[in-house]
Amino acid sequence: MMLASIALAAALVACGGSDDNDTPAQQPLALTIAHINDHHSNLDAFAAQTMKIGGVDTQVELGGFARVSQAFKAYEGRDDVLKLHAGDANTGTLYYTLFKGQADADLMNTICFDAMAAGNHEFDDGDAQFKSFIDHLHTGACQTPVLAANIKPQVGTPLAPKATDDYLKPYTIKTVKGVQVGIIGLTVKGKTQNSSSPLATTVFEDEAVAAQRTIDQLKGQGVKHIVLLTHIGYQDDKRLAAQLTDVDVIIGGDSHTLLGDFSHLGSGYAAAGAYPTQAVNKDGKPVCIGQAWEYSKAIGEMRVSFNDQGEVTACGGQAALVIGDSFKRQDAEGKWAAVDAATQQQIVAAVNADPSLKMLTADPGAAGVLKAYSGQVDELKKQTIGTATEALCLVRTPGHTTNRSAGTPGCEDANKLARGSDIAQVVAQSFLSASLRADIAIQNAGGVRVPVKAGPITMGDAFTVLPFTNVLVELPLTGAQVAAVLEDAVAAYLDAGQAEGGGHPYAAGLRWHLDMSQAKGARFTQIEVKDRATGNWSAIDPAKTYIVATNDFIAKGQDGYATFKPIYDSGNYVNNYLLYTQTFVDYIRAQGTVSRPAAGEYSHQSVITKDGTKLP
Repeated sequence: MMLASIALAAALVACGGSDDNDTPAQQPLALTIAHINDHHSNLDAFAAQTMKIGGVDTQVELGGFARVSQAFKAYEGRDDVLKLHAGDANTGTLYYTLFKGQADADLMNTICFDAMAAGNHEFDDGDAQFKSFIDHLHTGACQTPVLAANIKPQVGTPLAPKATDDYLKPYTIKTVKGVQVGIIGLTVKGKTQNSSSPLATTVFEDEAVAAQRTIDQLKGQGVKHIVLLTHIGYQDDKRLAAQLTDVDVIIGGDSHTLLGDFSHLGSGYAAAGAYPTQAVNKDGKPVCIGQAWEYSKAIGEMRVSFNDQGEVTACGGQAALVIGDSFKRQDAEGKWAAVDAATQQQIVAAVNADPSLKMLTADPGAAGVLKAYSGQVDELKKQTIGTATEALCLVRTPGHTTNRSAGTPGCEDANKLARGSDIAQVVAQSFLSASLRADIAIQNAGGVRVPVKAGPITMGDAFTVLPFTNVLVELPLTGAQVAAVLEDAVAAYLDAGQAEGGGHPYAAGLRWHLDMSQAKGARFTQIEVKDRATGNWSAIDPAKTYIVATNDFIAKGQDGYATFKPIYDSGNYVNNYLLYTQTFVDYIRAQGTVSRPAAGEYSHQSVITKDGTKLP
């Protein structure tokens, strides 16, 4: 595949050359970086994903870790390539529920990454489980270093039995064509502390401070080529670049961001920016930024050229979706059917001519590794628990540029609508149904991981939608405190300069108007509560006490839910000891069939985005 090269020479001239002109020159370097991020234990391919190929809606099989492994095989024998994973290998499917990272580690070892960043979800089950994952990752010959320059575990704890860097290294140095390239890991600080379960003794430093310190350390060793391998999110990658000197490349994760031009594949594949995104560091010199979406669906390939002073002169590349070679299109009756031989040839030709797609078979070795785990998972996944009459789309923050339901029929524009997440609404409704005494239920957007397609809902779907081990709790809150909870949840990401957040609230028995262009305290208006007995809606009473059902994760104040925390810490709550996934399963089974809620039941009745746009 020919990569488009984007010249950055003008930027170099504008910044006045190198600060290192008095240091010995090195040979120029042309570096290729192949990378993935946020695969979240998604090891199987996604079947029946819809995209336009040759301008026609076509169903494909998208992703799958064995197919991603095959994509990396294209780099075997090359000495100019770095293979990187930008974090969040763990949590998200039954592969993690059953095998706690071992399946992920074994599949990753079919690729042999040169480095992996520690993701926030690596800490979901604590430091000891993260250590176990790294132990599995290091059982073979790959010995992939796991990087986090801003994390310092306390000596004597699982990640630091003898020294702080026993398991988490601040950086690694790779020699590419005789030139040293430093790779520095960074992990999102606030989200990991607030949204996962690291030990209280594990210290998380400011990302920029740790990054600059480590860059300076490497520069002191004569390393001129610096790659940051980050798990902090695309917007923060761009901000971070401007704060740092001597950074050349940022390969990121955490925000599940699709970069590049995929508009021809359909509205569901809208990207958040160019691949690579061009930024400028504190020195005024170019920084090339890349991210490769999510869930083993894509691979990024960035090509960076350096001069003999270690300065970036050009960067280009492509993030590509990996798909199989089996295709379906709608027949005259509108039913999806396998294409004929002539159409197959046309589709294959169109795919081969499209740099945003890679048509691949699964790597046999990786497929064999996966098969050792998939049998156990498949048996549990097969149990049908109900039916969705229509797609239940996944959205975090309404109006965000990324469509987390991309490829799910019926969800093409879900992120552009005021109602937000259908599936989060249904999850919240399942909480309210399970709690006989609750008046309302609240669920954080990030705790719901995938959309649900129309059709049968299986046990596997349920544990992919809600993969964590949270339980249902009930807390008493006044109406004023309920309003404060909502304001806290949105402010936690919006006031931090983030466009979306996993803490964004969804609710059952509670609805509101949201204006994100306002300041904290004025964003939520017309908050109403539904009476469970009569079904009538009325304005929330600031002085009245309501029972709120939620998951114990946000009840503890995580994901920005600060108003919950003192109530929970005081012990003033009831723990139902119901696994929240099982609550969802029980609800689906009881309903038999589920649909999108009626318009009046959605928590978001009206949404204005941060830039003042009112969503339909």
